[in-house]
Order: sequence, then C-alpha cells, then structure tokens
Amino acid sequence: MARAAGSERRLLVVYTGGTIGMRKENGVLVPGPGLASTLEKLPMFHDEDFAQVLGLPKDTLVLPPTSSDQRIIYTVMEWPVLFDSSNMTISEWVNIALTIKSHYEKYDGFVVVHGTDTMAFAASMLSFILDNLRKPVILTGAQVPIHALWNDGRENLLGALLLAGLYLIPEVCLFFQNHLLRGNRATKVDSRRFEAFCSPNLPPLATLGADITINKELVRKVPAKGPLVVNSHVEHDVAVLRLYPGIPAALVRAFLQPPLKGVVLETFGSGNGPTKPELLQELRAATSRGLIILNCTNCLRGGVTSDYATGVAMEGSGLLSGFDLTSEAALAKLAYVLGLSGLRLEDRKQLLAQDLRGEMTLPVSERQRSQQGSSLGHQVAQFLKLTESQEWDAVRGALLPSLACATAYTGDMQALQALLEMDSDVAKQHFTGQTPLHAAARGGHATAVSLLLQRGADVNGQDSDGFSPLRLAVRGRHGGVIKLLREAGACLSPRELEDAGTELCRLASRADLEGLQAWCQAGVNLKLPGYDGSTALSIAEAAGHVKVVSFLRCLQEEGSGQ
Repeated sequence: MARAAGSERRLLVVYTGGTIGMRKENGVLVPGPGLASTLEKLPMFHDEDFAQVLGLPKDTLVLPPTSSDQRIIYTVMEWPVLFDSSNMTISEWVNIALTIKSHYEKYDGFVVVHGTDTMAFAASMLSFILDNLRKPVILTGAQVPIHALWNDGRENLLGALLLAGLYLIPEVCLFFQNHLLRGNRATKVDSRRFEAFCSPNLPPLATLGADITINKELVRKVPAKGPLVVNSHVEHDVAVLRLYPGIPAALVRAFLQPPLKGVVLETFGSGNGPTKPELLQELRAATSRGLIILNCTNCLRGGVTSDYATGVAMEGSGLLSGFDLTSEAALAKLAYVLGLSGLRLEDRKQLLAQDLRGEMTLPVSERQRSQQGSSLGHQVAQFLKLTESQEWDAVRGALLPSLACATAYTGDMQALQALLEMDSDVAKQHFTGQTPLHAAARGGHATAVSLLLQRGADVNGQDSDGFSPLRLAVRGRHGGVIKLLREAGACLSPRELEDAGTELCRLASRADLEGLQAWCQAGVNLKLPGYDGSTALSIAEAAGHVKVVSFLRCLQEEGSGQ
C-alpha cells in the first residue's frame, strides 16, 4: 500500500478551475489562472532550493521531504479555459480521463483540482470511465479560494498530493477536510462548511491527522496487468427525477419521453413512492419501451429495500433497485452501462445490478444469491488470489486461461472480472486453441465480450480450427455479440468464407431465417453460390419458404446483401 521509502514520486495535477483558484472580478468570484505560480510562493508546496538542484521547469514543483524522506514532484497542467464546476459536463470529465491516459505512463498518480459543486458527479463518472486503473486519481478543491487568509484549499491540495504520492490506492477518490473518500460513494452535504463532503454508506478509505490511517480492507485491489482503458462512449441522455408528494402523473409522463434512455428516480425512504394507478402506469409504460429507471432513495443514508407495499409497487412498475447508490453514482453508472455497445437490455440490467467499482453495497440476500449463482471458477479465482509463492505462480499460469474460457462461456462476470484483476493478459491467452473471447462469443454473452475487448482481446484471433469469435457468434445466432464484434473491427477470414455459400443454401432449405440473418449481420453477401451454383434465394423459392424468400428479396432491393 505504501510507496517505497527514499524515492521520488511524480504526480500530475490537472487544474480545471473551481473555487480554489478563484479571484474576485466585479464583486463576484470567477476561476483564476496561475495556480502553479501561487503554489510556488508557498513553502509547504515548493522546496525552491531542491527544485533548483533538479533543474525543474516552471510548471513543476516539489514538496518538502516527507517523514519517510520521500520527495513528491508534481507538474501543474492548467486548462486553457478554467471552469466553474457548475458548467462541467460529461464531455469535460471524458477529457480529464483522456488527459490522464495520455500521461499515464509518465506519472505515478494524478490529482484533479475541480470545483466542489459537481465534484461528486465528476468523481463518480471518472470511476466508471477509467477502467483497469492501477494508480491513484484524487479529486480535490476548496470552499474558500487559496488566496484568502483563512481557507481550506491549502490543506485539501496538500493532503491529496501526499496521499497520491505516498500510497498506492488504485481508485478514483475525493479528498476533502482530512478524509479520502471513494469517489463514487461521495456526495456534497454542505455549501459553506469546510467539511463539505461525506460518504454516507462507506467509511473513508483514509484519514489524515497526526498520523495517516489507511483502511486497507476497503481499498480495491490493484489489477495485475493491462493498460488503462478509457470508456469514452458514455450515454448523455440520462437524468434524475425526484419524486415529491402529489407529483402529477402528467409531469412524470412528460419527463420520461425520448430521447431519454436512463433515469435515476429519487423515491421516498427505502424506495417508496405514490401508488396512484395513473403514476404507476406511466412508469410501467416507460420501462416497457426500454427506458431504464434506477430506484434510489432520496435519503442521505441507507438504501432501497422491499419492506413496504409502496416500495413493492415501485418495483412492480419495472424499476431496478439502486440499493445504496448515491444519485451521483447512479447517474454515472447509468451513463456508463448505457454507453456500452452491443448489449441487450437484459445485459444492461444485469450490469446495473452488480457492484462494478465499489459503488454500492448489495444486501445480504443479493450477495448470497450472487454467490450461489457464481461458478466454481469464481471460487477457484478467489483461492488463487491468496497464493503468492513462486510454485503457485506456475499453477495460476496453467489454470487461468482455462478458467477464463470457462467463465466467459458461462457468462459468469463476477468470476471473469476476478480473473482479469489477477492477470488481464488472460484475455489474450489460449486454452486448447481458444481465447476467452472465443468462449464468450460461442456462449452468446455480450457483457463478457465487451469486457474482454476492453482488455485487449484479439477480435479476429483464430482458434485451432481456424474459427474467429465472429464465426462462432454467427453459428450461435448471437445477434448482440455479432454487432459488438463487428463494431470492434471483426470480419470473417477468407478461409471462413470458403463454404459460406453452401452453408447459406443449407439454411435456406431449412427455412432457418435466424441463421441467415446472423450471416447477413456479419457482413456476408447472401448471394454467394453453393458448391453446385445454387443460391440461398433459389433454394428458398424452390422449397416455397415464403418468409425466407421475402427476406432475401428485400436484401437485394436494399442492396444490403452485398
């Protein structure tokens, strides 16, 4: 957890704006440039003599030595346009993530200076955008500008720099008033006091006082290997609706209209809401047409349960439980899950019900159900995590590829994620000629396919029989997986296309419309002739398969069978 003593650590500070650097203009506070020059004048933030010895550039500062004799060198990257955080959007948070990725190998950790008003939203969003994170990313800011005589900015920034430099905490965090909070568990609770944030349903990851206390059991494990992944394709058409007593059904109906794709519904208490038939009907109508609605409590602490009849009525309207998610984390999770391509509605619901980044605590009944449904692979993965000897390294190396293939084929995401956390290279490794991506495509599990592609799996890799994941998905008629693979650049090889015409004729003779649609979705020309020169259309016409003939003729007219 702690960094090695007597070494230098390099951090990147991304200054986006916010109160910490604000100055008064025309009687109001506006974001001000020059954070690095301000910090340079403060001895607690810059050891000028040591910086001269190192020959550091103007935007790079160095803290005085820590108690463990470590040096923290940090570079301040100031955005050309500084933001009041009230104007920050998903686009800006994606830009922060891309900035971190572009400098990821050069620095040991990152501090993001951000305004407080939307800092909890930013921390939650970044926790989902940044995947396979192996270094600290800590957001901080201030309630009072750092230039003021009495302010909280100096303490907050210094604490964030120390934690990012001294400890390996591979999460997106938020540091404020001596507490390091998991980013997707934090929420702003005070507009004026220095203790502006809290983590209502999870203790702090670390606390700074006379000593630094790290709650090691809460910190997420460092992924074994693999590159940082930025999930930049997040859904923007998500929103929050807070219920209030007597809310009209007409207002709810107007709110839930397209292009909205996901809604965080803040309900009363433990997930309760009005049981007026017209209101419940509007919720049912929205969920039945594919709108995902996450039911979250409007209370600061606790979560959604089914203890009350009014809560059961909400659940019966097609709402998904957000358990103890904060509204900020729920909105970020919706944007992330809805942004993943190639997934069915049920796949997205399954992901929303899982704890993906430590953002929620599943009730005991849900954890037990998850454990009962988990495969042997997950249990073995948990066991392998406990073994650290050289001999066990060899055992892990032998078992991981086969376990990854097995869990990918069954769609056991909990087990697959555990295996990838141990060694993300397992996404690329073969077991009896197949990679886990082959297995996931064969099993038709789009969620597993998406995860493996993010972790670097070869989309066009061939197994020992010469089959690609795309060919296996076509064979299984897994439309969602085919779409996902095609979007990732998958295509059938010349060898796989050799007998395609004959296979198309066989499907047409059996009136297997689903099979033909799968080949079409894979980009194959359905006019390819079979071994005897026949085409799928001629075979279907001779057999009198009206639906197949209609489908093939429509393709010809549209030119999409080319």
